[in-house]
Amino acid sequence: MNRSSSTFDIAIEQAFDFLSPEYADLFDNSAATAFQHPVWLHSLYTRLASHAGATPLIVVVRHRTTRALAMVLPLLRIRRGPIRTVEFADLRVSDYLAPVCSPTIFSQLLADESACAELRGLLRPFDLLRMTKIPDGRLPIENLLAAPRRVSMDTNAYATVLVAPFEQWRASAMDRSYQKELAKKYRQLQKKGALSFSCCNDSASTLDALEVMKKFRGPRFQSQGDGDLLQRPEYFDFYSEVALRGLGSFVRLYAMKMDGDVIAAVLGLCHRGTYHVIMSAFDIAGYKSQSLGALMFEQVARDCIERGDQMLDFTIGDEPYKKLFGGQPSPMWAVTQAGSTAGAVALFALKQAPWLKLAVKRMSEFRLLPPRTSTPTR
Repeated sequence: MNRSSSTFDIAIEQAFDFLSPEYADLFDNSAATAFQHPVWLHSLYTRLASHAGATPLIVVVRHRTTRALAMVLPLLRIRRGPIRTVEFADLRVSDYLAPVCSPTIFSQLLADESACAELRGLLRPFDLLRMTKIPDGRLPIENLLAAPRRVSMDTNAYATVLVAPFEQWRASAMDRSYQKELAKKYRQLQKKGALSFSCCNDSASTLDALEVMKKFRGPRFQSQGDGDLLQRPEYFDFYSEVALRGLGSFVRLYAMKMDGDVIAAVLGLCHRGTYHVIMSAFDIAGYKSQSLGALMFEQVARDCIERGDQMLDFTIGDEPYKKLFGGQPSPMWAVTQAGSTAGAVALFALKQAPWLKLAVKRMSEFRLLPPRTSTPTR
């Protein structure tokens, strides 16, 4: 039997209050990301967890003498088919995942073998432990969990460093020909009517912009997997609650309007001088040749610089447009561990998935090749 730690008390608190002052204080002094913010996690657990069939697994570590919070590990138990998984509180909405803890306290926890053993025991039983979307350079969660070394994911995150004034950032981050192209399209857009750009500052404009985003994103993502999350009521409620609770502080929702109607919108989170883009939508059908998305992000960058932000983070995904705005790639990491024979089989299948996808892709391309002819064709 493992001895209990003499320094830390560790327990599962399924009903942990992420809106409590003690968690706000812990978060402010931690190395966590915007996606562990009190509002974000509160809404995720209350709005999404039950719909996903997930059970909260919130590991709470306290200093034994003072009862003050030392670390919170926001996890979920989810059964995916026959496989029992333990994973970060993500549910497809979070881009970066991390324990909520300061580097100093994290080091103290790692040095406390009894505390580590207690924590690992609380996570069991599971078939598969999955910790994905770990940003580069973050706390080594795998050491705390005695899991194998992290491996890089097949996608990156992209961010661009902002410098004032806006014109200086644009000149350094964007190709000159692209600057001219966007300037020309912006002038064309202005000729179509009364064009405006602003940050939503009340609940009415916020909800209106979110409804428009839902309308624009539906057709755009209809053919991709199971479509756009905003089309699902529980996810629309989640983003709406986050936007309304965080309005003016944690959240900024930008809207571009033509004659008073929203034609483009960008939703993002503000954290430590960085604006993290989490969702965007544009009236592509109505403005096919105007590059609304690019014009919108240019205006977002301008506003962020004027507010004193140091970074514009386009978050996860290797979309080419991010590099056009000076976005630099940063690797993302994953930690996985099998907890049973079934988990080991599932983990093997997960590791083979990229190869299977590539094989299927190549086979489909092979089937689409034209029949060989005696003379080359173009």
